[in-house]
Amino acid sequence: GSGGFRKRKHDNFPHGQRREEKENVNPPSALMTSFKSFQLELDTRHDKYERLVKLSRDITIESKRTIFLLHRFISAPNGEEILSESEVKLDAVRRKIKQVAQELIGEDMYQFHRAISPGLQEYVEAVSFQYFIKTRSLISVEEINKQLIFTAEDREETINMTSNSHDKQSHTWSLKVTPVDYLLGVADLTGELMRLCISSVGNGDIDTPFELSQFLRQIYDGFTFIGNTGPYEVSKKLYTLKQSLAKVENACYTLKVRGSEIPKHMLADVFSTKTELIDQEEGLP
Repeated sequence: GSGGFRKRKHDNFPHGQRREEKENVNPPSALMTSFKSFQLELDTRHDKYERLVKLSRDITIESKRTIFLLHRFISAPNGEEILSESEVKLDAVRRKIKQVAQELIGEDMYQFHRAISPGLQEYVEAVSFQYFIKTRSLISVEEINKQLIFTAEDREETINMTSNSHDKQSHTWSLKVTPVDYLLGVADLTGELMRLCISSVGNGDIDTPFELSQFLRQIYDGFTFIGNTGPYEVSKKLYTLKQSLAKVENACYTLKVRGSEIPKHMLADVFSTKTELIDQEEGLP
């Protein structure tokens, strides 16, 4: 009728039948077969990338929770319990990193580095923060990587491994933190140390800020040796590191000059006010 749709001659045949006839007429060529294999390889790689992104997000969240817990070390009556609890949390984070290492067996890690880098940086920040609280020193990248050597402990993992069960190397694998991830994690650590300084001042601890000032100055001097020759992310975080150092040094200045005339319970308020003024002068939000 008028205004209706015109019926095509192919509409008398089911869609699936037309596709089969087309495939029979044009059998798959070697080129199409190659492209299908490429499609399968790319889909597999993309799926793995997404799984690594999710694992990295979980590692970031658990590492942040560990950092928040460690900030209670200054005010907690029993600091050893805080450290023990933080070690349990870090063990859970390392189990997530173990899953990342399993995903990367037989793969080039640098092809998936962008997916896992945020989580590794946050883990380095959490581990180095705990290490500083324990030893008042900076953990090395070699020490971090020693903690990221994993073995197939339970029977299920052993069954899933396709290598020879008598080969010890087949059940041992590792995930190495790259030097760039280590540097970026240490740069983020300086912000946590600056917050630790504020907490120490609020608790009336006038020794820790001076100790943190010397430690941050050593880290800043180390980063200045890299300068603009290093990766862009490192030089970008150097500015934030400098701000954290300036705030800690300002706290030390306040304690040294006016510490005797200001009550201890008011030192944190004075320091916080000066910190806000520094941020406003530098144009920080």
